[in-house]
Amino acid sequence: MLTDASILFQIAGIGIIVALIHTILKQMGKEEIAQFATLVGFIIVLIIVINGLADLFQQIKSVFLFQG
Repeated sequence: MLTDASILFQIAGIGIIVALIHTILKQMGKEEIAQFATLVGFIIVLIIVINGLADLFQQIKSVFLFQG
């Protein structure tokens, strides 16, 4: 599992890259592709967050139910 700070930096990095791609594509007049790129970036971040929450719930479960 990644540390909390590295997950935040990873999400921030993805956000910056997606914002740059969106801006470049929008300037080129390709709004549909820009929206698709933003959607893909959002889905990637959502997967990272869901994996982090799954790890958190697993840790909570192991603490309260004494399961390793």
